[in-house]
Amino acid sequence: MAKLKSLDNKVVWITGASSGLGKALAQECALQGAQVILSARRYTELEAVRVGLFKPERHVSIAVDITDEAQVRQVYEQIMACKGQIDWLVNNAGLSQRALIADTTMQTERAIMEVDYFSQVFITKTVLPSMLKQQSGRVVFVSSVAGLLGTQYRASYSAAKAAIHIWANSLRAEVAQAGIAVSVVFPGFVNTDVSLNALNGEGKPQGYHDVATENGLAADVFAERVVASLMANEEYIVVGGKKEHLGVLVSRLSPSLMYKMIRKMKVK
Repeated sequence: MAKLKSLDNKVVWITGASSGLGKALAQECALQGAQVILSARRYTELEAVRVGLFKPERHVSIAVDITDEAQVRQVYEQIMACKGQIDWLVNNAGLSQRALIADTTMQTERAIMEVDYFSQVFITKTVLPSMLKQQSGRVVFVSSVAGLLGTQYRASYSAAKAAIHIWANSLRAEVAQAGIAVSVVFPGFVNTDVSLNALNGEGKPQGYHDVATENGLAADVFAERVVASLMANEEYIVVGGKKEHLGVLVSRLSPSLMYKMIRKMKVK
């Protein structure tokens, strides 16, 4: 698959596009020429993002709760009626966690898995038939470095992000011959509101920022690196600081050493 020089005439659907990583990815895709479909639960916030994009008239905001399958189907049909195709599906919407396993209710466990795994699986399965028909497309999953390592206070989140990564690997193997690419992005700490909205053990937003997140990579820098990697047809994309890249490397070379390092980490 040839490296893309631009995203001109490409239709890119980004979930969770009202803020954070999704907003930054929408901005970068728009700059590269894409027609961006922005979706999230909050229409007013989506519109605020859309009007700030390069050539805002090219882009569309659609409110959707991705855990509602009927809404997802309706949005898909709306996009196809409006644009006729979906070239990139960016499964970005997600829900993080800041709670010990012993303090996390099963309801919270399931809520995180519903957003970070099952919803992304359903959206992908909804879009996949059209990509198979057009014999082209790229499905992108925003996982996490936490999904490669597993850390304290993020057990359910790490598990869901690991699950979507492995599901994506299987999808890639199944659709490669049909001209469809599958990429997984593993962000480290990025300066967004992800920690503010992360669920505590009772399933309520934490309500404050983590120091590590506040000191993380700027969202626009993250988006530039990710979109450039996707346009270069990369499939496994780790984006973060030196510590995150080192952690991923150590986890591959010596898992036992990584486990020892994680035990000593202060990650909340």
